[in-house]
Amino acid sequence: MEADNRLKKSSEIPPKSHPEHQGTDFTRREFVATVGAVTGGMALGFRGFESSGTALAETPARSAHEVATEMVINGQHQNFSLDPRVTLLDLLREDLGLTGTKKGCDHGQCGACTVLANGVRINSCLSLAVAHDGDEITTIEGLAQGEQLHPVQQAFLEFDGFQCGYCTPGQICSAVALLHEAQRGDASFVTPDLARKAPAELTPDEIRERMSGNICRCGAYPGIVEAVQAGSRQTPDTTKTGGRP
Repeated sequence: MEADNRLKKSSEIPPKSHPEHQGTDFTRREFVATVGAVTGGMALGFRGFESSGTALAETPARSAHEVATEMVINGQHQNFSLDPRVTLLDLLREDLGLTGTKKGCDHGQCGACTVLANGVRINSCLSLAVAHDGDEITTIEGLAQGEQLHPVQQAFLEFDGFQCGYCTPGQICSAVALLHEAQRGDASFVTPDLARKAPAELTPDEIRERMSGNICRCGAYPGIVEAVQAGSRQTPDTTKTGGRP
């Protein structure tokens, strides 16, 4: 009983502080956290680590050397000095304000960012802007001639080829390129006669296959197929001009 009382009394006595630690509130938990921060920073090679190891010095990120780039965008010559890491999609949206081109998945899987580069449909989210030096880029804003819509744009309106409309610019750009590909006689996975040199017949199966890279989360596919078929009957043959709209 006396031993228990002595243990109880001794536990109530606060430990003596070492003279060197008097006047500080540096706990064991803070010590471990600080050492971990310093060690981790050294292991990862962070620059500008302060001597105390408690914070990283904020240094502005420096871009790579800029590259002079020239393009024709929707018929207008444009000269840029670009960070080589900038995508064509971000250049169009953030620098030029051409926000008709949408950023969907940003992984080249949905087709919302589709534009035409020299008449060929591409995913602008996967394409570096500097790679298109000298190219002619057409976005949804550049398809119409003044107040007159492109035949494919008009067909999408007439046949309800959209619902929310987010994917529609990419769908239309892809459809315009599709028509030029079909006129050239380019085959698809479902083309029955690969040796045929004539323009491809745009059956519903052909259109669905050729538009499969563009996703409509609203499910407006029946209207899209009808719009592409209608647009094909109204779009002039442009294969002799390199397939450009």
